[in-house]
Amino acid sequence: QVQLVESGGGLVQPGGSLRLSCAASGSIFRINTMGWYRQAPGKQRELVATITSSGSTNYADSLKGRFTISRDSAKNTLYLQMNSLTPEDTAVYYCNADISASVFSRRAYWGQGTQVSVSS
Repeated sequence: QVQLVESGGGLVQPGGSLRLSCAASGSIFRINTMGWYRQAPGKQRELVATITSSGSTNYADSLKGRFTISRDSAKNTLYLQMNSLTPEDTAVYYCNADISASVFSRRAYWGQGTQVSVSS
């Protein structure tokens, strides 16, 4: 059984910063690509950023320069540093990971989500 647990969400004022974390635990042989997605009220879930096992990153064009994705492979943990937040960043942020539980088993997992609210 694999679990992804996000933390670090909360309420922040416009212009503020937050750092999200996502810890993977359980039966893990290898963690491949990891990513952050978000879903605002009434909207579809959208990509925020991804990072491969070798550290290559990909960002949604609209978020480049404000958000930074990183990972600590030794801790099986994914991070998202979010700066210069605006009310448009308000959403539930989800962690996603492509995980191999063995050499024969590989699938995508989702965390439960963490709420980020940007408001004065």
